Amino acid sequence: MNTHAFHFRGTQLHALPSGALFWPDQRLLVVSDLHLGKCARLVANGGAMLPPYDTVETLSRLDADLDATGAGEVVCLGDSFDSVEAGATLPEEAELWLTRMQAGRSWLWIEGNHDPGPVGIGGTHAAEARRGPLVFRHIATRDGFGEVSGHYHPKARLALRGRSISRACFLVDACRLIMPAYGAYTGGLWTSNAALSGLMEPGAQAILTGPKPLAVPMPR
Repeated sequence: MNTHAFHFRGTQLHALPSGALFWPDQRLLVVSDLHLGKCARLVANGGAMLPPYDTVETLSRLDADLDATGAGEVVCLGDSFDSVEAGATLPEEAELWLTRMQAGRSWLWIEGNHDPGPVGIGGTHAAEARRGPLVFRHIATRDGFGEVSGHYHPKARLALRGRSISRACFLVDACRLIMPAYGAYTGGLWTSNAALSGLMEPGAQAILTGPKPLAVPMPR
């Protein structure tokens, strides 16, 4: 499996090309900011007439990552649904797809700012959760030692082999790990933004998603 392995707070983790995180010792797959139902919500609110393929693409990616890793447990780090209403009105085929992926697995929905309450889909719900030295929550905190979070949708821009590239990325330092957005139709925040550059320590790395995950010093 094409991943970037790294150590964080005494654990060995793998950054996947898709933006998922795998903890092999726990058979635990972590994803953040799926924003399921986003295109449907935009259309319902009078936005651009976008085909609702984002949910299918996101669930396809998640299904493939579950098969590739053999994960027995999944943690979704909040904003899994673009709104509470989007979670409640997810197409039947998407609900059935999620139900099939949940079968035989432990599945935890962490609450996000877009989906602050439980939705009527299987799994358990929590504001945050601790597993060994790691704490899973949606939004990073200033004193979040061992924290794995999402929310910011980080993306990096850098020159590589004479050309400029931009990719969604993981951010990691000695204290915290911020996940990229996993959803197919999500924007991002540049790593140079004060919200991220002020949060991450000077030695932070960015792990770029894409065909081959690549770790570089965090662009500031």
